[in-house]
Amino acid sequence: MSIDLDIQRDVNDNSSDLPSDEELRLWVETVLSDQEHSELTLRLCNEEEISSLNETYRQKTGSTNVLSFPAELPEELNLPLLGDIVICANVVEKEAKEQKKSLEAHWAHMVVHGVFHLLGYDHVEENEAEIMEEKEINILSKLGYKNPYSVMESI
Repeated sequence: MSIDLDIQRDVNDNSSDLPSDEELRLWVETVLSDQEHSELTLRLCNEEEISSLNETYRQKTGSTNVLSFPAELPEELNLPLLGDIVICANVVEKEAKEQKKSLEAHWAHMVVHGVFHLLGYDHVEENEAEIMEEKEINILSKLGYKNPYSVMESI
């Protein structure tokens, strides 16, 4: 397995609460462990940037936690480019507090969630959501984190 991971940080505050490059890489690699070679960009941003992207690409107003942009390449190119993931640091921090989760666990979940979107998983339909959630739970468990969905249900 080889992964070309471009990590970009464009966050207004220099919070030490942001995950390290090593943590981000571990979370991505755990999801992609059965991939031969993958390339992706992981961008940490502020609310202004994620709000703009959310409005432009999803026609939704306001900020969100994570957006994934799968690469749309013709199959005949056969390139390992998966796409881009954009995560808003402020939103992740707010959600972790609101949901009474550790910040690290919530970051891990958002990265794992974003990577599964790049792999083609979605949660629009209930049956698709169940499949995606089960995969996320399994990966997070391998990483030593609790089921993020059962934590949310208990609040």
